[in-house]
Amino acid sequence: MSQTQTFITTVDCQTVSETTYDAVIVGAGVAGAIVAKELSQQGKTVLILEAGKSKDLTLAGFQSYVDAFYKEVEKHPNSPYGENHNAPSPTKDNDYFVERGPMTLGGSYTRVPGGTTMHWEAKTPRMLPDDFQLHTKYGHGLDWPISYEDLMPYYRKAEHEIGVCGDREEQEKLGLKFEDGYVFPMEKLPPSYLDQKVIEKVSGTKVELYGETLELNFATFPQGRNGIPNPKYDQGNLFTPDGVAATNPVQYGERCQGNANCVPICPVQAKYDARRTLTKALQTGRVHILSQAVADRVKIDPANGRVSAIHYKHYKTTESSEYTTGVAQGKLFVLAANAVENARLMLASELPSTSGLMGRHLMDHPFMLAWALMPEVTGTMRGPLVTSGIGTFRNGNFRYKQSAFAVDIHNDGWGWATGSPYSEVEDAVDKKNKYGEELRQTLVSRISRQLLLAFMCELPPDPNNRVTIDPKYKDRLGNYRPVINFNLPDYSLRTLAYTRKLSRLIFQRLGAEDYTHYDHSDPAYFEFEGEGYFYRGGNHFSGTHIMGTTKYNSVIDKSLRSWDHENLYLLGAGSMPTIGTSNTTVTIAALSFMAAEQMLKDLKA
Repeated sequence: MSQTQTFITTVDCQTVSETTYDAVIVGAGVAGAIVAKELSQQGKTVLILEAGKSKDLTLAGFQSYVDAFYKEVEKHPNSPYGENHNAPSPTKDNDYFVERGPMTLGGSYTRVPGGTTMHWEAKTPRMLPDDFQLHTKYGHGLDWPISYEDLMPYYRKAEHEIGVCGDREEQEKLGLKFEDGYVFPMEKLPPSYLDQKVIEKVSGTKVELYGETLELNFATFPQGRNGIPNPKYDQGNLFTPDGVAATNPVQYGERCQGNANCVPICPVQAKYDARRTLTKALQTGRVHILSQAVADRVKIDPANGRVSAIHYKHYKTTESSEYTTGVAQGKLFVLAANAVENARLMLASELPSTSGLMGRHLMDHPFMLAWALMPEVTGTMRGPLVTSGIGTFRNGNFRYKQSAFAVDIHNDGWGWATGSPYSEVEDAVDKKNKYGEELRQTLVSRISRQLLLAFMCELPPDPNNRVTIDPKYKDRLGNYRPVINFNLPDYSLRTLAYTRKLSRLIFQRLGAEDYTHYDHSDPAYFEFEGEGYFYRGGNHFSGTHIMGTTKYNSVIDKSLRSWDHENLYLLGAGSMPTIGTSNTTVTIAALSFMAAEQMLKDLKA
């Protein structure tokens, strides 16, 4: 197949309406891309309905995103992709989410081909074995219907697909298990200079937590970005990193250059995004993508409860609300948008599930931030956003009393907390009257010494945290907007408060000047035990269509197939009953590989 033919994938609504596909997938993010690849490589025909704008999978297409990001005055996770009122994404400045509290969910996701991997941080730690048995082990949350051991082979597939760099021995010290002889596809990214200065003074520090003595130990994070292929991988069969989402011959993404711009976009495509997997699916010639197609209803055959079609609205341009309607038909259907959008679509289709749990158990990772100035220049703004952190608190007996958490050392300064470096420029010019050489030296001295610690806290599932819909709230195409009810329990608030105490200890050990302050006017401000804080959302929306053991305690089974509709799968972090202290993407990918195996069995049957 020629390069041009490989990427002639778009179809019109008439062709879609006249075709019955083996599988119809909603969403071209990491879950949808993996399933499309797995099915199409086994001879199955696939249609992907993608709500975002059409972009070609070439270097030029990606560069247009980078150029758009450079031109935006305000840099946020979705700034490379432009605002799209026909397929809105939540940001701190829009009102797509209808927040009904009592606390704010916040966060964002991206509705473009590639999904939220187009702005993810690219950390890929696995979940710990105890995370799958949170209720049995610690009396909180829920248990999974599968174990860590069940998911191990699929984690391996996911790490190959993403091209993960990491250190097995470091991860084993955190409590993870691996198959004999397994190493990550690529060697770990080295700790940044800032990491090294923090580790030098803090590693080995002992703290007490509920009578348990814990030692602060550091490790690098597994990452979904190009590093040095590991010569020990796969019995010496050297891993070859997938390059950019383009083309024949392959144009390889470059090795990580430490641009500190990983969120939202890596300018050299060292960071994995789901377009790479999507490219492999498209190269089979059996996958069609209909972009600018927003799914608005899942149609059920009342005679047997099976899905018969997905109804969608196909908009012409982002500037206009004009659209046509269409119907996508298939043998098997996959919702692979995200935890919020999957639940919103099912509720809009009046499909709450037998359990009544559709949209419930909404989770995210609340982050507590603390920031300080190091006593010497530490090379801030050099490296990926995060290379190292503390894994000590990811597991332990303290989980009976408060949630687990992981600690990130941020290489990109105070941006997430204060808006630096822009806030530093404003302060130096407007408040300190600096200019010329003095201004330059002030900025260099301040920014190159910034240290941000981000504490990613576990949130257990709670049926009262949920996504719902309300006829009063619709977007420009007339589709329901997500209505969010969200709160943090004392189990997590206790952890957020503890991390602030821990940050003070770390800053003291470093001789760093603590600049942390929490503004009362911040939408995420809260008070706990007499002290005020704010948190930031982690964009790890999860739990809205959880897997379980019966149709009465969950929405889907252990293969991610709907209990109520036997030819419908719901993929993504919405399937996860707990989220532990790991970023969700590599677990989403592993679950997608597992589900694809069952889909192929269904289609064969």
